[in-house]
Formats: sequence, C-alpha cells, structure tokens
Amino acid sequence: MKVLIISANRNLYPEPVMPAGACMAAEAAHRAGHEVKFLDLMFERAPLPAVRQAIKDFEPDATGLSIRNIDNNDLSGPARFYEEPGAIAQTIRQTADGPLIIGGAALSVMPRELMVKTGADIAVLADGEKVFPAVLDALSSGRTTQTIEGTARMENGLFVSVPFTKRPMPACPPPYEKWLNTRRYLSMLSTAPMLTKIGCHFECVYCTYRKLDEKAPYGLMEPKEAACNIERLFKTGFRDIEFVDNVFNSPPGHAVSICEEVIKRKVRARLHTVELNPLFISEELVRAMEKAGFAGVGITAESASDPVLERLKKGFRVEHLIKAAQIMRKSSLPCLWIFMLGGPGETPETVSETLRFSQKYLKPNDAVFFNAGIRIYPKTGLEEIARREGLLSLAPADMLEPVFYLSPHINFDWLLRQVEGALDGNLNMIDIRSIQSGYLPWIRRAFSGLGMKPPLWRHTAAIRRGMRFLGIEKSKNQKNSGRIE
Repeated sequence: MKVLIISANRNLYPEPVMPAGACMAAEAAHRAGHEVKFLDLMFERAPLPAVRQAIKDFEPDATGLSIRNIDNNDLSGPARFYEEPGAIAQTIRQTADGPLIIGGAALSVMPRELMVKTGADIAVLADGEKVFPAVLDALSSGRTTQTIEGTARMENGLFVSVPFTKRPMPACPPPYEKWLNTRRYLSMLSTAPMLTKIGCHFECVYCTYRKLDEKAPYGLMEPKEAACNIERLFKTGFRDIEFVDNVFNSPPGHAVSICEEVIKRKVRARLHTVELNPLFISEELVRAMEKAGFAGVGITAESASDPVLERLKKGFRVEHLIKAAQIMRKSSLPCLWIFMLGGPGETPETVSETLRFSQKYLKPNDAVFFNAGIRIYPKTGLEEIARREGLLSLAPADMLEPVFYLSPHINFDWLLRQVEGALDGNLNMIDIRSIQSGYLPWIRRAFSGLGMKPPLWRHTAAIRRGMRFLGIEKSKNQKNSGRIE
C-alpha cells in the first residue's frame, strides 16, 4: 500500500520534540513492504495546505495521523492542541481516499474522544511499530482489522477496542534522519528520544500511563541492547540522547546496568532524562550516570509536603527528597527539580513547605520548575478525587476541553503570587509561562549559534539574568521578593 504518515504536533515549547512513535510506525511499515511518505508538520507555517499538497502528490491508499498532545497542561493559559488534528483529519477526509488511522501518545489518554474528534476509521492505541503494519497488511489483503490487538474503532457511536494479550516491549529507536529534517530539530537544541521500558508500578493519582500495561509492571529493554542503540544514534549524528521512560531509575538496577554498558562501550553521547524518581536516587546511580555522560537530569518531586505526597500517591516522603538533594549536592550533574502545586491536600502551609524546600536543600545552580494546578484526565485517581470533592461535573466524553484540579483550600491568584515571589528572588526558578515565552525561540537560536548544548534549563539563571539586563524581564524589586509567606 501507499501510506502517508502525518505527524500533527507543532508545539515548539520548550523545544521541538522528534516524533519517535510516528517514525517507528513509518519505519515498520516500510520494512513490511509498504511505500511510505512521512509529513512532519512541526515546522510548517501552513499545515493544512501542506497536507493537501502531500495527498495530491502521493495519492495514498491509507493515511496515518499521529497525535502527541491534547493540551499544554497550563491552567493559567490552556492551549487546545487537539483542535489542529481535528482540522487536519477533516482535510484528509476531503482530499484523500482510503481509511484514516490515528495513533500517538494522546491516544493512550483519551482514545474515544479523539476518534470522535477526528472521525478516524481505526485507532492504534500503542505498540504502533507492531500494530500499524498489521493493520496495513490486513487492509491491503482485504481482511478485517477488527480482531487486531491494540486497535480500536467506533461502532454505532460506541467505542470498541481490542486489548493486548501480550506485554508490550520497548522498540529500538527509529532512524530519525530517514524521516525527519533532523538538522532543523538539532538547531533548536532538541534531543533524540529513546525508550528503554514500558510500564510503571507507581500509582500517582494524576497519571494515565499505567493503562498501557496493567498486567505486568515492566517490559524492559536489555541494557546491552540499550547501549547499542545509543551508540548507533551517536554514530548517525545524534550527540544528545534523551531517555523518555516514564521513570528512568525504576527499577534502579536496570538504570545502573544501562549506564555500565554505555561506559563499557565508551560512547561519548550526552545523555539526558527528566524522569528520576527521588525514591531510587542513590550515590551508586549518580556516579554511574556521571561516568556514562549524562548532561542533565530532572527529578519529579511534585511536592515537598508529606500530606500532599500521600494524597498524590507518589510512594515517597519528604525524607527521600532531602536524601536525594543531599546526594545531588555532591554531584556535578546539572539538575532540574519539578514541582506541581495545588494538588489534593494542598494548603497555604504545604505550598510554603515546598517553596522553602526548594530554597533550603537544593544546589544554588539547580533549576527549579513550578506548575500550578494539575490537568485531570479520565480514568485517573485525580478524576475520582475531583468528582468526590464536587470540583468536576463534566462527563468523561467532554474532558478533551482542559479541566484542572486545584485544591479547594488554595486561591489560585494567591498561589500565582507565591510562585512569582519565589521566581523574583531566585533566578534559578521558572514556571510554565517561562518555558512558553515568546523569547524562547530566539534564546534557543542564540545558544545554538554559540555552540551551547542541551539541556537549555541548566542555563536558567544566566538566561534570566540576561533577560533582566536587556529589560525583557523586570524584577519587582519588592522587599519581600523571594520570601515565603
């Protein structure tokens, strides 16, 4: 079959993300004998004309549409990313023959809603590098796709899915350079994504990830295979490679083993992850990551208050955060700490605990990210909490529209003032508005032109200092700036 695959994601913030899943699907379809054309809309100024032209030139027998994000998780300024795939799907329907097949990370979160939004014939829910070729093979031979595991469809207004019976396993990263303008991505300080595990045994109330693999906690890539993949990516021109596992250091032995294999092969790639769980941060792990060539790590702390951590079901306590901070203080690894404020159990006192922790225990050059409010997705513990507390009345089918949880004990304007005060007095701190600033593309180009490498967040203090010097960012110069109320 002639297959057109379209990557719909056009979000450039904080940096463009290479569409790993769509590239995997394209490569798998190509290896299965199909003729594949890939259209990446990331840098297209006029995406709908680009879609029409690609369909006119290629005349596909089937079209695949990859949808990465539903929205930007920003309570103060929500962006509805699902709208553009809906318009793209309509354009496909108007100009192309054959079935429309949708996939991508967003499908694991709200598959029914996105099928309705796009009018797709078939949805590939996960494991696209296996499921997508199976769908194409069935279509090309005139067989039904209704029994293929990992697919879904709409029947008389009802969402019908075929569940997996086998545990999904992480696939090798695709040859990005074959399908993408990788030079454009790299010029914007993008990293090459790589997955080494599927599944997670943590029970965070806001997370949708566990739905991908409920029967077994992990599908793990062998450490030797992971190291070989890193080496291959490095040899094909990717100097910065990012582990996009849901939690990189769980199980901790797997992460250490990957690092040891990378060290053995003497791969000189710069490695990244922003998914370290504080519970499993150890001196052994940090030493291994340093030797393996990590250029930056992120720690998903979410809160530094035990009552909030317990309500979020994070599986660790503040004592684990303190221990992790003490270990990182001894390390040369640049570190980004990530916090979500306003979750279940949050009060003015717990907000103050988190802000004080960020000032007391972290290294002065650590970057700190704060977000206010938590996006609520269907079939999560957070949805149950919000409904029980009377904070959510929307039906699940209407939750494509961004809806957020904010503790009833917190005033949102007060919370924003607390974050702004912390940022004003601490140049190493940022919030979601910082990473969506209109100046960010200019900053990326300047840093890339100077030969600076990812992660950009490691230069947070220097960037904010420069922006203040240029008058782009203005300090409030308040006497209580940086003081926690």
